[in-house]
Amino acid sequence: MKRSVLSATLGLGLAAALVTLPATATAVAAPAAPAVQTHTARAHSGSTHAGPQEEAVDNQAFFRAVMASARARQAAEPWLQTVTVTYDTTNAPSFTGDIANAAQIWNSSVHNVQLQETSGTGDFSYTEGDGSGSYASTDGHGHGYIFIDHQQAQEYYSLRIVAHETGHVLGLPDDYSGPCSELMSGHGPGPSCTNAHPDANESAQVDALWVNGVAAAN
Repeated sequence: MKRSVLSATLGLGLAAALVTLPATATAVAAPAAPAVQTHTARAHSGSTHAGPQEEAVDNQAFFRAVMASARARQAAEPWLQTVTVTYDTTNAPSFTGDIANAAQIWNSSVHNVQLQETSGTGDFSYTEGDGSGSYASTDGHGHGYIFIDHQQAQEYYSLRIVAHETGHVLGLPDDYSGPCSELMSGHGPGPSCTNAHPDANESAQVDALWVNGVAAAN
């Protein structure tokens, strides 16, 4: 699972106005990341992930993009207390069930931000295909998508992959050394881990990031 800037590429990992992806029913390969500077974080892939320093830079860039999106929403609606982030599943037909369940898991776990499917272009989108691992990608300016790798979804629990990547969209970084009970530990605990729910600390982190509709800077 990888997180890109916003994460230009996150792994089991927004914003306002995403890049419109091709309207194909199922992508056959991982779409290229936006042409602008991107960062990657692959949490469920078995490939070697970035080192701690590079990972920290990616996390910060991702976080800044999340904040920019939230602040833009609050500027348009200053009374807003709970941010509604919309998503599109057009390009991930094989995972619509997992995506809906992941959204329900997050919506029941946090209060300050809620996920809502849209029939049009959403704040972020899901796509699927054959690649080198699942990830969330963005240009760091509130545009992005989550890519779900078919092969990875056969090796790891697909709902955990989707929920993890969605966690990146909500601002959480990877923590590969964490236990299975920690959603953002991604592929760390191994394929046998099927937990798709954030723990209390992760839920609290997301609510803190989106308090009053605006992500709080660290």
